[in-house]
Amino acid sequence: MVRASPDAHLPDKRAGLCRRKRHRMMRARPAANGRRVGTSSALWPDARGAHAREAWVGAYRAVRAETERRAEALSAEDQVVQSMPDASPIKWHRAHTTWFFEEFVLAPDGSYCRYDEHFGFLFNSYYVAAGPRHARPKRGLLTRPDAAAVAQYRAHVDRALTSLLARATPDVVTRAIPLIELGLHHEQQHQELILTDILHAFSENPTAPAYDPQWQWPRCATLGEPWCDFAEGIHTVGHQTQGFCFDNETPAHRALVGPVRIARDLVRNGEWLAFMRDGGYARPELWLSDGWATAVAEGWTAPAYWREVDGHWHSLTLGGLRPIDDDGPVCHVSYYEADAFARWAGRHLPSEAEWEIAAKAGALNDAFGVVWQWTRSHYGPYPGYRSADGALGEYNGKFMVNQMVLRGSSLATPPGHARTSYRNFFYPAARWQFTGLRLAEFPA
Repeated sequence: MVRASPDAHLPDKRAGLCRRKRHRMMRARPAANGRRVGTSSALWPDARGAHAREAWVGAYRAVRAETERRAEALSAEDQVVQSMPDASPIKWHRAHTTWFFEEFVLAPDGSYCRYDEHFGFLFNSYYVAAGPRHARPKRGLLTRPDAAAVAQYRAHVDRALTSLLARATPDVVTRAIPLIELGLHHEQQHQELILTDILHAFSENPTAPAYDPQWQWPRCATLGEPWCDFAEGIHTVGHQTQGFCFDNETPAHRALVGPVRIARDLVRNGEWLAFMRDGGYARPELWLSDGWATAVAEGWTAPAYWREVDGHWHSLTLGGLRPIDDDGPVCHVSYYEADAFARWAGRHLPSEAEWEIAAKAGALNDAFGVVWQWTRSHYGPYPGYRSADGALGEYNGKFMVNQMVLRGSSLATPPGHARTSYRNFFYPAARWQFTGLRLAEFPA
């Protein structure tokens, strides 16, 4: 099959930006079997009333403003750089989250005028059903549109969406609200990526720039006994409460868990330094085969962003280069490193079900808001899971292979975007996220 030039897919702007088109994107309404990418209870009980419109406009504006707040400290040059294929330019994050609302919420409305017909190609991420897209590793080559044009694009879509909510019929509002809610949670995911991706970019700069010179690590708690014990039992795992969740958190199901002991605290830097001093990065018996091959190939001798300066370890943080605090949580470690540390410590990583029941019991210190925590669970579908039809069905389901689950949330996770059933997932070699670990052990 011959691949056409990417330019062949770009619409001719002379044909008019406001032509009504037949869109291939699904509208993210519930399928006949009730499946959808994101589900929510009636967060706004008067789903058809003016209060619902005003509340969603307020929620929309708050989330969109947080994206801009995170980006405002960055120069135009900061916003265009792409330091590796897994990261994206900050400008691209701002445009992609805007395209999401344009494509899924506004485009089905025949009166909407697209800001620029080229932007669908430039800022689609991985939605194959949405049509062709610019290659992910080349996002940093998009010097145009510039950051100012992206800001204008965001303003254009913001005006259109708030106008849609203000004038739409009750049926349109009922259709649009689930899409808007999904789009807001999607944008919050990208708000976290704004911080992780710019930190990776800054790590490539020998001057160790700071995103926010006043930034400080959150302090870890030390409350209760070191371990929390759970007897063998059958527990319900997955999303069960009112409120939004992604489809990969469903369906809730029963799982046999325990007996197991879960560490109440996160693994700290001081413990990791002991692992390093004991040759942890030079002992292949501690490592999975793929992990050892990766560590050797990448030259890993410490967590990502750690640098030895005058005989002392430092780490590049959002606040710049800082000395390692022994009591701080170890961060920016891969699953391979977390697994090797657990072996060195004579313990294990918890499964995601073990983590979830411990978090629901309130037994974990710093379960949320410090670092994502690796589990030993492979990312796969829950029993009975089926992804939604259409393009939005690509949101989670097609990634359910070859990745590992992380639980909790990190210091970069926006407020209101964490819950016990949330399933984050990354490839086992990933280190640029705010990822750490806690341990588990099993009775002899």
